[in-house]
Amino acid sequence: MTQATPPALHDADKGHSLARHYPRGLRIDPHSHTWAQVLYAVSGVMWVEAGHEALVVPPQRAVWLPAGTEHSIHMMSDVEMRNLYFHERSIGHLSARSDVFEINGLLRELIASIAEHEEAQTRDEDYLSTAYRLAMLELEQAPRSSLRIPLPDASDRRLDALCRAVIDNPSNAISFEQHAASVGASVRTLARLFTRALGIGFAEWRRQVQLAVAVSGLAEGRAVSTIARELGYLPSSFSDMFRRELGAPPTDFDPHATLAASAELKS
Repeated sequence: MTQATPPALHDADKGHSLARHYPRGLRIDPHSHTWAQVLYAVSGVMWVEAGHEALVVPPQRAVWLPAGTEHSIHMMSDVEMRNLYFHERSIGHLSARSDVFEINGLLRELIASIAEHEEAQTRDEDYLSTAYRLAMLELEQAPRSSLRIPLPDASDRRLDALCRAVIDNPSNAISFEQHAASVGASVRTLARLFTRALGIGFAEWRRQVQLAVAVSGLAEGRAVSTIARELGYLPSSFSDMFRRELGAPPTDFDPHATLAASAELKS
């Protein structure tokens, strides 16, 4: 496991912030941090693999990574990212498991304010200590996102190959039977392996991958109808599925809805 420590962290600090912009397609290899981390997508979509699951982080969401969590990041679109690092002693009651949160207006303002104060020539340590503590309290109360995709542990090459093939092309146009044939396994064997290893059936798992791809496309400004057809849906059926699974319509992930938040954090 690669140990990656963010710059300028000192043991006395309550936390640290970092701003980054990454282009679509960029991958950050598996690594871990000695501090807990919050990765916030101001705009764009991140695919974060931690343990045996992928966490999809759409705009205005953030992923919580406990200290020592090995993770990799794939930018599914251009990403404007903000990082918050928390010293272990500053962590409240957040889970020891990675999770995705929705970011509300107060958290957005806190993240912007923390970055501004850390860039100041004279740091106000009392303010920063309070701001980090409040950010942690807000994270503890923030609603969780449902885009969590279990991944195989690569012990069975057929299952691993199937999952990677679906991630590359999750369209309904490719049947489970076709996928089974392509990896050299019977439908019955692969279905049994799938449920045993991932805890859900193939159709449900592929639907989660489709949602991740859809959210990424929407964040890039692509039309709902185009995304729906590429995934093998009629537009109306796709919108119904999207709302049922994520609790919000596809239009909520329109990139224009995140431009104001991005501008605020840059200003």
